[in-house]
Amino acid sequence: MKKFDIAVVGCTGKVGRQMITVLEERKLPYNNVVMFASAKSAGSTIKFDGKDYTIVELNEQNIKANKVDIVLMSAGGGTSKTFAPIFAETGAVVIDNSSQWRMDENVPLVVPEANAKDALNTPKGIIANPNCSTIQAIVVLKPLNDKYGIERIVYSTYQAVSGAGVAGSQDLINGEQGIAPKKFNQPIYHNLIPQIDVFDPNGYTKEELKMVNETRKIFHNPDMRVTATTVRVPVPNCHSESINVELKKPFDIEELKQDLANAEGLVLVDDIANCVYPMPCNCDNKDEVFVGRVRRDFSVENGINMWCVADNIRKGAATNAVQIAQYLIANWNK
Repeated sequence: MKKFDIAVVGCTGKVGRQMITVLEERKLPYNNVVMFASAKSAGSTIKFDGKDYTIVELNEQNIKANKVDIVLMSAGGGTSKTFAPIFAETGAVVIDNSSQWRMDENVPLVVPEANAKDALNTPKGIIANPNCSTIQAIVVLKPLNDKYGIERIVYSTYQAVSGAGVAGSQDLINGEQGIAPKKFNQPIYHNLIPQIDVFDPNGYTKEELKMVNETRKIFHNPDMRVTATTVRVPVPNCHSESINVELKKPFDIEELKQDLANAEGLVLVDDIANCVYPMPCNCDNKDEVFVGRVRRDFSVENGINMWCVADNIRKGAATNAVQIAQYLIANWNK
């Protein structure tokens, strides 16, 4: 099996560190790993696979001096806009976690359980990781879209503070002590905030529009009827979602549950007799998406309601990116 050179960009950040952990766990075949971060972190070390690696400053000269095959990038949209094309010019494939490239028509937007093959077509040498909330929803919706077809989706999300980075997590901790929020525009402790990201003139937030547009792109259906409401909740980690779907074909509810149970990357947790269903406290630090409360929506024809939970730092970011890298390597080694 051929081995590859891999770079992690933003290796000192929360998602970057999680990427390193997932890389270790999944044991991708590598010759060398290059750790990139800002000048502030350059020269310090970070551990990977039992070895200390010196962090390299992210700049054009160092990118060209440290050529790699795959780049896992989690350093923000502006950084990605500047440096992802430079990596690509050296022959690397960049898997980017920012929003910079997601809606670029020449950049595939990939959730491996749904559209892994799209990752093999990279005109710009860049593959985009979807938004964390979109990723977990797509894992749930993929088997239903394949078998029954989807007419309409209504997303309602309950997103953990970790999705807003370290500052968001700190606002929750500080709020318990009566300290005013710095990251959020409203208190998050003992509260829900029905706003994630800024508002568009149409009244939706950017987060909501991301879910709508990314879902359409991944399913290659620009006319798919999708709407969303995204809410920040005082939960440390793991995003939860209520997903209402109108299907094109009739279904048997038990058969549909089995379809979900058999789907890649999805775990059915649905035992209401014993009050067993997905919850953030049970999904933390796991790579799978968990779905439950699966029930027919009697208000519409062929309607279904579902509740899903996933670790937004792992499956919603780091793990999804590493899975894409695994898929690329598996195909390159054929």
